[in-house]
Formats: sequence, C-alpha cells, structure tokens
Amino acid sequence: MTGLAACLLSLVHIYAGRLNFLRKTPRSRWLSLGSGVSVAYVFMHILPDLSAAQADFQASVQFLSAIEHHIYLVSLIGMLAFYGLERAAKVSRKQSVAQGEGDATQSGVFWLHMVSFSLYNSLIGYLLMHREEAGLVSLITYLFAMALHFVVNDYGLSEDHKHAYEHKGRWILSSSIIFGWVVGSQTEISKAATAILFSFLAGSIILNVLKEELPQARESRFWTFFLGAAGYSTLLLVW
Repeated sequence: MTGLAACLLSLVHIYAGRLNFLRKTPRSRWLSLGSGVSVAYVFMHILPDLSAAQADFQASVQFLSAIEHHIYLVSLIGMLAFYGLERAAKVSRKQSVAQGEGDATQSGVFWLHMVSFSLYNSLIGYLLMHREEAGLVSLITYLFAMALHFVVNDYGLSEDHKHAYEHKGRWILSSSIIFGWVVGSQTEISKAATAILFSFLAGSIILNVLKEELPQARESRFWTFFLGAAGYSTLLLVW
C-alpha cells in the first residue's frame, strides 16, 4: 500500500503541470483548497503527534536537555530553510529580468531548489513507511494531504523555473519520492528520529503553503483556503 501511495505521489509531479486551469489570476480555487488541506494536516495531525513525541525526544537526545521544546525548534529550522530558498528564487528571477534573460531563475538557483526539494520529497516518501501513526486511515490522510500539497508546490516551482522545471525538475522531484520510499522500506528508525523528520516537514509545509497564498499579487481565495482547512480538519477529527 505504501509503495502504491509513493507511485501516486510521484505521478502528481509528472502530471500537475498539465492542469492548465490552475494557472490563472485570481488564484485558482483548487490551489487555495489544496493549501488549506495541507495546513490543516500539519496543525491537526502532525503537530499533536509531535507534542506527544516530545517526551521521547527529550529522553533520547540528552545533549539538548537545556532546550525545552526541541521538536518545535526543528519545525522552525524547516520553515527558515525553505524561506531562504524562496528568497533566493525571487532574487534570481529579478536578476534574470534585469539581464534580459527572461523571468526565470538562474541555473545555480534552479539546481539548489532541485537538490533541496528532492530531499524534501524524499523525506515525504520516506515517511510513508515511518509515519507517527500506522494503519490504512493514517496512510490515506497523509497521501491525500501530500498529493494536494505537491500540486501547490509544483505550481510554485513551475512559476519560478519555467522551462527548466517542466523539462527536468518535475522528473527529478517525481523520482525522489520513489527513492525516499525505497530507503524507508529498507531501514528502521527510532521514534525520536521519526519525530524530528515530521517536525522538519511540518515547518517546511507551512512555509511552502503560505508563500503561495499570502503575496498580494496572487489574489488568493481566502474563503476557499478556509474551506479546505476547516473541512479537512473536521474530517480528521471525525475520522
């Protein structure tokens, strides 16, 4: 089941770029809906699990005993890391425009993004095998939230990298999900390590969603975003 889920997530990156109805201003309601679902999954599923894992983490990592909330510090690091990547992309696009090279990132930033998001996608593929909660329901909720999140990410990466992403990037990121799943299927990690990975993922998802929703130029759909977050939160609470 987790292998099938990895294949489905991989296909999202391959085919999301063909959903032309997403590429418009005001922002497509489907993108805002997907963003809302992704954020709901973080706040209603991942963060409560991290809170429960905090005690295990403190017991396993003694050298950080002076820091009270280690797990959430890792989430902050994840958010800051991807904020830095986002700023690098925006600066690179401005430089490309100023040099008459078009509105796309320069080669160095493109490959920096590909390496970083490959690790990000590998982590998501890896956690298919090592979720905080086992079982089919947990797998389905994770798969659904991450699939919509990948659609949102794919849209943002395509906007930044244009031709390079369409012809190279999406294939790299698609294969990285399978790679992460393969590694996860062959290894076993501790609860503390799983909590660290999920914590980093939580901070990264929050930044990657909000960077797409908040800019004024996006003309985002607040109520659709709200509906996605509220609806999926309700589903998680009931299910």
